[in-house]
Amino acid sequence: MSLEIERKFLVKNESFKEESFKKSYIKQGFLNSNKERTVRVRIIDDMAFLTVKGKSNKAGTIRFEWEKEISVKEAQDLLLLTEKTIIEKYRFYVKSDQHIFEVDTFLGANLGLIVAEVELDSEHEKFTKPTWIDTEVTGEVKYYNSSLSTTPFQLWA
Repeated sequence: MSLEIERKFLVKNESFKEESFKKSYIKQGFLNSNKERTVRVRIIDDMAFLTVKGKSNKAGTIRFEWEKEISVKEAQDLLLLTEKTIIEKYRFYVKSDQHIFEVDTFLGANLGLIVAEVELDSEHEKFTKPTWIDTEVTGEVKYYNSSLSTTPFQLWA
């Protein structure tokens, strides 16, 4: 059990790809996308996880997170039970000073959306924003993966 502290941003362009030191393919679905708690099944390359997240604080920066590694076969079976849209994306990892930004380029029904997140040790921790970072969307529920699974980016007006 731990608290997840992160900030989320839209991305201006794809120049982050040149700075990336790693790229992963992610496929995930939600067994529960209730606003009080989400239960996610995720496959990242050749690993899989079951994750429970609690409700965010008012600023959207902090929330409870519990994660357990499971087999890829178990994750594939659980993905058959998930709600609506399966989320598929590529994640690029970019170092910026002592932080690592995770930049997600979405596929499928969320194609065209690019979001960057940075995990922090405290809510008000300082960090260097790369030049490709745009508007902050921390706490905006429509950018949560659980929301993107029920109302995909391509359906937004």
